[in-house]
Amino acid sequence: MGAAIPKPLVEVMGKPMIAHLLDRVEKAGIDGKPIVIVSPDGKALFEAALGDRVEFAVQETPKGTGDALRAAETACAGAKHVIALYGDHPFISAGTLQNLVRLMNENEGAVAMLTATIPNYENEYTMFLKWGRILRSEAGVVVGICEAKDCSAEELAITEVNPGIYAFPAAWAFDRLKQVKNENASGEYYIVDLIAIAMKEGKKIVTAPVDPLEVLGINTPEELKKAEELFAKLV
Repeated sequence: MGAAIPKPLVEVMGKPMIAHLLDRVEKAGIDGKPIVIVSPDGKALFEAALGDRVEFAVQETPKGTGDALRAAETACAGAKHVIALYGDHPFISAGTLQNLVRLMNENEGAVAMLTATIPNYENEYTMFLKWGRILRSEAGVVVGICEAKDCSAEELAITEVNPGIYAFPAAWAFDRLKQVKNENASGEYYIVDLIAIAMKEGKKIVTAPVDPLEVLGINTPEELKKAEELFAKLV
């Protein structure tokens, strides 16, 4: 982003993008005091920006999304479910979060996730080219998530993509994180590997749709500019 502050604190329409996300979480009524995972060096900046509206957990070293979730285990003690969101996704709506919670509550013990279906990979949808594709059986059951770099030409044509937003039974998730390996090019632990573990165990995977524009991440100054243009459509 070229900023001197952590990306989630970069402002969109005059407010840190993570503050927009927290507004939606609070409006959805799913957690009175969400947990924000920070680095040791960045904690003071987040405290200054967010105050006491959240609880903080510290990820000592940046070792991936799975490790970030693991850092929240103590803070999540006693929770029945855990939802993983991203601080650079400011547009997700309260209604979408409520749908995810409802899906989770209606399917006891299942893993719930959001998926986005796009019309094509052109124009404003080109950024979705690098997203993982949702693989389903003929019966419509999720049977896999294929990262774009690993997809065949046929799989790349799939227009249902993975935003990476999940809801897990908390005890199951923190236990299975022990099985997640970092045997990849980045040497990181990925939260998406929990989905593969769930499938291997035969655990039910349920999905809820989300408007693609709600799950746009902001990673570059160009995407920030586009986000400013899109913001009025979603609030």
